[in-house]
Amino acid sequence: MESNRGRGGIQLLLAAEQDAQRIVNAARNAKMARLKQAKEDAEKEIIQFRAHMEAEFQKKVAESSGDSGSNVKRLEQETGAKIHHLKSEAASISHDVVHMLLKQVTTVKN
Repeated sequence: MESNRGRGGIQLLLAAEQDAQRIVNAARNAKMARLKQAKEDAEKEIIQFRAHMEAEFQKKVAESSGDSGSNVKRLEQETGAKIHHLKSEAASISHDVVHMLLKQVTTVKN
C-alpha cells in the first residue's frame, strides 16, 4: 500500500513539474512577444524621429541657402565698391607716382 502511495506522490510531483514547465514556457513566450513588440515600437519611433530631424535639416538648409544668395549679392556689392574706391585712388595718385619714378630714374648720383 505504501508503494502505491509513493507512486502517487511521484506522479503528483511529475505533474506539478510539468505544470511548472508549462507556466515557465508561457512566461518565456510572453516575454519574447513583449520584447518583439517593444523592438517594433522602438523602430517605428526611430523612423519617425529620423524623418522629423531630416525635415528640420532640409528646412535649415533651404533657409541658409536663401541667406547664401543674399550674402553673395552683398559680397559682390562690397567688392564692387572696394574695386571702385581703389581705382579712383589709383587714378588720383598715378600722376604723382609717375612723376616720382621719372625723377628717380633721371637723377644721377655720384
